[in-house]
Amino acid sequence: MQYLRSLFFIGQMYVAMLVLAVAYFPWAVMSATGAHAACHAYCRWVLWTLGWMTGLRTEVRGTPPTGEVMIAAKHQSFLDIIMIYNAVPRGKFIMKRELMYAPLLGQYGLRIGCVPVDRGKRGAAIAKMLSDVKSGKQQGGQLIIYSQGTRVAPGAKRPYKIGTGALYEQLGQPCVPAATNVGVFWPRHGILRKPGLAVVEFLPEIAPGLPRHAFMERLESEVEAASDALMAEAGFHAPR
Repeated sequence: MQYLRSLFFIGQMYVAMLVLAVAYFPWAVMSATGAHAACHAYCRWVLWTLGWMTGLRTEVRGTPPTGEVMIAAKHQSFLDIIMIYNAVPRGKFIMKRELMYAPLLGQYGLRIGCVPVDRGKRGAAIAKMLSDVKSGKQQGGQLIIYSQGTRVAPGAKRPYKIGTGALYEQLGQPCVPAATNVGVFWPRHGILRKPGLAVVEFLPEIAPGLPRHAFMERLESEVEAASDALMAEAGFHAPR
């Protein structure tokens, strides 16, 4: 039965994505505010239907940032993307340049300020983003990145990419680490969504100015420790 409930949830989630994207599109084309409104409406819909359709509730802990910061988050599944974006006013992501050409998805990504990058040219893309914010061509916001570069299953180990440290130096902004346990309930692959309490926790910000190596050590230590604690709270204990 839980499998069928999960399957129905996933189906309606993608239908809602299309419906809301089309409904908000005229406003999104005219204003970035409209694009953010559409994305927030979709996130709220997903989180609401997730709770009553599958029994998976969500909770955000800590203080979601509202200023210009970098959010360096643990990434376990699509759910942490939804929860983090929904918690902040003007979230944006670094995205593969190919996604620019995806129908609707690419247009919305560009409108909310996502940074399209070619492999090996992220530095130039970030420099342009900073220049556009300074000149008023683009509004500031919260740049969300995933320090391990991909979704990592609970209990799995994957190194933190040094590119996060390079961005921290280049942006000159505070970094807000974010931990999660969502992968315990919503896995990287598969259909089953397990009932329980999925949590994203915003940790105390790391001020700008640390040496890159020291920043990376602190970021990994804090995010991994907090994520392990959240997963243990959910009943998952990584094998040793």
